[in-house]
Amino acid sequence: MTAAGGRTGRPPLTEERKAEIRLEIARAAVDLFVRQGVAATTGEQIGQAVGVSARTVWRYFPSKESCVRPLFTTGIDVIARCLREWRPGQDLEAALDRAFTPGPRRPAGPESATFGALVRLTRTQPGLRAVWLQTYDEAEPAFAHALAERAGLPPDDLRPTIQAAMFNAALRAAVEHYAWNTADTAHDTGTAEAELAKTMRSALVVVGEGVR
Repeated sequence: MTAAGGRTGRPPLTEERKAEIRLEIARAAVDLFVRQGVAATTGEQIGQAVGVSARTVWRYFPSKESCVRPLFTTGIDVIARCLREWRPGQDLEAALDRAFTPGPRRPAGPESATFGALVRLTRTQPGLRAVWLQTYDEAEPAFAHALAERAGLPPDDLRPTIQAAMFNAALRAAVEHYAWNTADTAHDTGTAEAELAKTMRSALVVVGEGVR
């Protein structure tokens, strides 16, 4: 029973639970995309894999291709946080090592081998490619803000803006290099994850050498 005039039904979802659902949908979508292709995958199938309706899927995402977005943004969120915490005079590689160490502060994403397969799909699937590139476009201002704060500069200063573009390009190039040159079947999950993290760290350290 509820008090007169009170709300009935299930309580509203918390933001944390909404994020969990988005990630569950994303994992189901990428699994289906990799196994049977994007064209053959429907919103109904994605929903069934998670235990929700297609209507729920579309409530969270405008298209089936956009369902994978949370998997693309996970790594970018890690890098943005690392840049915010990277202090002048501190070794960037050490900061990146901490950022890529599994723990409660690092959100769980897809297995790295599966992620590589997803990124490879962006080569041939325009819808996925658009989501992939948009993710990096939206990440660049976050990188610039973190670098400006680190240097004590205004957020719209040209220097951190250019540095952010360099970090952003390096990160995307590193992930694509990993995806184009790594066969999923040749590595177990642990090895694949370590290789992906190593590739990203190496690329970011190269850029970081020019940032003081």
